[in-house]
Amino acid sequence: MIDAKLLEILACPACDDRPPVRLEGDAIVCTVCARRYPIRDGIPIMLVDEAEMPAPETQDRVSQ
Repeated sequence: MIDAKLLEILACPACDDRPPVRLEGDAIVCTVCARRYPIRDGIPIMLVDEAEMPAPETQDRVSQ
């Protein structure tokens, strides 16, 4: 489980304005671009190369 204080300071490294992220299951998800960053052994892997891109229909919904 990710500590709430850690979650508050994390931001999406792929977005220029460093938007906040949210916890969604076993991943950290950007509130703007919807990239999913994995959590491995309790550690969020906040590397753009490790992120999963959202499905096209999800990305359209996030950007509206």
